[in-house]
Amino acid sequence: MVNNASDGLPLPQRYGAIATIIIGISMAVLDGAIANVALPTIASDLNASPASSIWIVNAYQIAIIVSLLSFSFLGDMFGYRRVYQCGLLVFTFTSLGCALSDSLQTLTIARIAQGFGGAALMSVNTALIRLIYPHRHLGRGMGINSFIVAVSSAAGPTIAAAILSVASWKWLFLINVPLGIVALLLALRYLPANAAKSSMPRFDLPSAVMNALTFGLLITALSGFAQGQSLTLVAAEVVAMIVIGFFFVRRQLSLPVPLLPVDLLRIPLFSLSIGTSICSFCAQMLAMVSLPFYLQSVIGRSEVETGLLLTPWPLATMVMAPLAGYLIERVHAGMLGAVGLIVMAVGLFAMALLPASPTDFDIIWPMILCGAGFGLFQSPNNHTIITAAPRHRSGGASGMLGTARLLGQSSGAALVALMFNLAGNNGTHLALYTAGTLAIIAAIVSGLRVTQPREEA
Repeated sequence: MVNNASDGLPLPQRYGAIATIIIGISMAVLDGAIANVALPTIASDLNASPASSIWIVNAYQIAIIVSLLSFSFLGDMFGYRRVYQCGLLVFTFTSLGCALSDSLQTLTIARIAQGFGGAALMSVNTALIRLIYPHRHLGRGMGINSFIVAVSSAAGPTIAAAILSVASWKWLFLINVPLGIVALLLALRYLPANAAKSSMPRFDLPSAVMNALTFGLLITALSGFAQGQSLTLVAAEVVAMIVIGFFFVRRQLSLPVPLLPVDLLRIPLFSLSIGTSICSFCAQMLAMVSLPFYLQSVIGRSEVETGLLLTPWPLATMVMAPLAGYLIERVHAGMLGAVGLIVMAVGLFAMALLPASPTDFDIIWPMILCGAGFGLFQSPNNHTIITAAPRHRSGGASGMLGTARLLGQSSGAALVALMFNLAGNNGTHLALYTAGTLAIIAAIVSGLRVTQPREEA
């Protein structure tokens, strides 16, 4: 089913295609956040220590970040639809594997495989949206996608708490099986095909290996430092990352179509938007990972209460992201992003200054500000990243967008662990002050984009 690349899909097919994207990407993003709340339960059930159970989360994130750009490149080579369909198939089967795991080792292996499926979905989803929507309505398509990504990552604790209140942790993964089958059927019927790249160079295996080592070592070093591992080991990982990363980037600059699209960073609008994305997702993760500890350990709320108190954030994002996608057709993305990030920063600082015994309302209104600000920023920012790149490089731009988000989230999660090690129960306040500062920095970087020419809408 081939579509006119500039005109998008006709309406009935467009609805089916976007439904496929919504189901697939929400499952992939949710599974990065949903296990956090259940970690103590899973560790107890599998007779694993709390420290070793962290690998249930880390294995998934590392698998995604080391393979995301490779799948983006394969999407440009073989078609975004084919990569997305394969990703759905792998993700669905490995979710079943996660649910059937009876030890920490088998669950970790299943999570690594699930991460590869999730990476295939995340790597090409925004490139597919560029094919699904007419160019004049691309902002709305990006708004829906941003809304799904932001709400899924923020709503993970809420959804996990709801599932755990009525079922075992295995259902956190089992629920993906019927959803994955539905998404795969929709994908086979509705997803558009992009034209084959006759001039596309061959897949560069050394680049893929260096990419995996560079990003894998970065996340491992960050996590190791945060969790108090030997400084000698962390330093060795950092040195190895810098050396491999240097040769990796040098190799990318010599390739006509690189795996890591370093050449796209020469476009000021693209590089500023990537920087803004990393800072904003780091700020979001600092808040969303640290707040459950504060709500449960410091002020004594239950798992379900914690999930409910975190819900205003994704709900506010749910309202603002589609509105922001509509506004991008009228207002410069740099201005929208700066305003959204300042609103988010106000919410983060307000939560850092909560009284010793806060009421529900004291917690809810800053959560709403954070979610609304994040929703106002994210859609225009993603739209800018995709449209700032040439159309035939949509896969690379989509991969960079996903990599920036994961780098921000992984850094934020590692910083939370570091702050709890440094400040104990005050770690949440330190994390929130850091998150607010990062949001201000991101707002400044976003504002710099106003001086750049606005892409044709």
